[in-house]
Amino acid sequence: MDVLYWDQRYREEGFAYGDQPNDFLREQAAELPVGDAFCLAEGEGRNAVHLAALGHHVTAQDLSAVGLDKAQALAESRGLSLKTQQGDLADWRPEPGSVDLVVAIWMHLPPPLRAQVLAASVCALRPGGVLLLEAYTPRQLGLGSGGPPSLDLLVEPDQLERELSGLRLEILRERRRLIREGRYHQGESAVVQLRGRKI
Repeated sequence: MDVLYWDQRYREEGFAYGDQPNDFLREQAAELPVGDAFCLAEGEGRNAVHLAALGHHVTAQDLSAVGLDKAQALAESRGLSLKTQQGDLADWRPEPGSVDLVVAIWMHLPPPLRAQVLAASVCALRPGGVLLLEAYTPRQLGLGSGGPPSLDLLVEPDQLERELSGLRLEILRERRRLIREGRYHQGESAVVQLRGRKI
């Protein structure tokens, strides 16, 4: 899925995945101290804007400038400030020890790139910093409730555990749950949820 695919999706009326934060992010962010946050593959900004409302200094990254423009507009409509960074995650080189929180909600990447981005995420975290991630597992195929149709963009919990060896994993769970996020995430879904902390 290239930038043209995402630009087209985000040009559609309204918000493709809604304008409210992901449930797992909402639940976890409530427990975290305010700090500097980076949201990967953030799309139209719903999670970044939620974190900004909690007081975080947030940068939203995405491949699609169209999505990030909508993220800025959403933030402004709520009287909030948001930084954006348009680009390909293959080129993402964050400053080491620069953020307190990295968020990767529905970041669909092929395995080699996912491993590279997760390693960069760990590097970007300050000691005690947190990575929050939710992704679809291969059990999602056939459910028809959202997510990529390609097996190589889905992830097993043990793959994440290997790729995030630099973190202490406080949550790593696979579950089935009902998701209602805009037009494209609707219904029973097979997901993995992760919270890891940099030691």
